[in-house]
Amino acid sequence: MGVKGFVEGGIASIVAGCSTHPMDLIKVRMQLQGETQVPKPDPAAAQALRPALAAAARGGSSSIHVPVPPTPTPRVGPIAVGVRIIQQEGVAAMFSGVSATMLRQCLYSTTRMGLYDILKKKWTDPESGNMPLPRKIGAGLIAGAIGAMVGNPADVAMVRMQADGRLPAAQRRNYKSVVDAITCMAKQEGVTSLWRGSSLTVNRAMLVTASQLASYDQIKETILDKGLMRDGLGTHITASFAAGFVAAVASNPVDVIKTRVMNMKVEPGAAPPYKGALDCAVQTVRSEGPMALYKGFIPTISRQGPFTVVLFVTLEQVRKLLKDF
Repeated sequence: MGVKGFVEGGIASIVAGCSTHPMDLIKVRMQLQGETQVPKPDPAAAQALRPALAAAARGGSSSIHVPVPPTPTPRVGPIAVGVRIIQQEGVAAMFSGVSATMLRQCLYSTTRMGLYDILKKKWTDPESGNMPLPRKIGAGLIAGAIGAMVGNPADVAMVRMQADGRLPAAQRRNYKSVVDAITCMAKQEGVTSLWRGSSLTVNRAMLVTASQLASYDQIKETILDKGLMRDGLGTHITASFAAGFVAAVASNPVDVIKTRVMNMKVEPGAAPPYKGALDCAVQTVRSEGPMALYKGFIPTISRQGPFTVVLFVTLEQVRKLLKDF
């Protein structure tokens, strides 16, 4: 009974993930816009400048060069980001990291969809045939958390591979595949780097799974119970697009922080740009304002909507094909 749910969810998730990968890549690039790794001032250097500043104040001829911080790059929209990627990196760059997406869907989405299906069957009221909304949300939270822990290495690899093209050529990681990315991270940064940002991944996955799967089931049941539409493609598309919107609104802030924490480059012997998720959130809001947490929302909903539609429409069709197994 349980294995079938994993297979159905895995097939649907892989199809949905690959078909919407370009929008996910644009979303990641937009979420990293405005991120600056400005070096902290060196107290010793500041102390050394003080005598020169004093001489200049007395009319001395010393000239002091004070470095001017770089002008922030203007933010651009999803269409401009997509066009720039194609112009600078080629059309194939729109599918950078697709191998990591496939692995992520195999691990994360297959796990969460399968577990949700098991919990749904266990917690459904046998008399009404429906599961109350609080139980749906609870099942989504549990399934999302476990799925995220299983899929985090692929998630980190996917973010890095998608973001690599925005870096100068000398700073790029140039991973050849998701296997190469995971191997290099484990060797260069330690095995624990594969679970970098895992707390954020878990929180995001809990929000996405609870809002996406629970809202889809709830909206679909409401449509059928009220007789607004019959059980068919129209109902599936309507319920899934609404579920995608709910999931995008709920998860975008956590997704922005997750992307930045996973993408940060930690040099040997140097302090990491962010101490953790909370520090990343604080720095982001201070330097870019609170709405930065919804950076990339347009490509998020542009990706989350079609992703959810493809996911559930494919899932319903796969269920029909496998109903006799």
